[in-house]
Amino acid sequence: MTNQDTKKQEILSAFNFRHATKIFNPTKKISNVDFTFILETGRLSPSSVGYEPWKFLVVQNKEFREKLREVSWGAQGQLQTASHFVVILARTDARYDSEYVQQLQKRVKNMPEDLLETLKPRYKIFQEEDQRLFESNRALFDWASKQTYIALGNMMTAAAQIGIDSCPIEGFNKDKVNKILESEGLLEDGKLAVSAMVAFGYRAEDPTRPKTRRAMEDVVQWIN
Repeated sequence: MTNQDTKKQEILSAFNFRHATKIFNPTKKISNVDFTFILETGRLSPSSVGYEPWKFLVVQNKEFREKLREVSWGAQGQLQTASHFVVILARTDARYDSEYVQQLQKRVKNMPEDLLETLKPRYKIFQEEDQRLFESNRALFDWASKQTYIALGNMMTAAAQIGIDSCPIEGFNKDKVNKILESEGLLEDGKLAVSAMVAFGYRAEDPTRPKTRRAMEDVVQWIN
């Protein structure tokens, strides 16, 4: 078996290992080094036109977790037992001409001014006409939220590859979660909003049912 074959098997083993963990072992904590690695895979994730429209809130405070648990029916066990709990925010201001995007391109991407002016009309067409993101504020937010799921998936996969469990969570009242976050000054005056949540830790027990998925021929169609 080649090194590449070995790596492929390791990756597939991680996918088979991962499951939506509902209850974690509360006495077993993820090391700072390992969790920083998981966060780094989120930070390095790709996003549409490189806008990185996300922020990761690592919620370790017990009282804060309890506030979230009261409005998150899908995170009852996870919020009480997870080693680390992350609320993933998406930007509401990821427009091509917003202050956020302009500063990102200048200070992070180091784009020269002439290139910025060249890209502006191109990104305007992409967002306004191709993706129809200006039809509503919700459309622009949903587009940004889709990008956060790329980071979410990468973090869970990276965690599984080093033997750490996770659970993605959408079972919460968005308005109530946003209200809690806003009251703590965490939404940058409305420029961020909750997209998803994810819990990390070590499973309290192994799943009782084997992983099941549709067959390859049912989910893949080749057009040659």
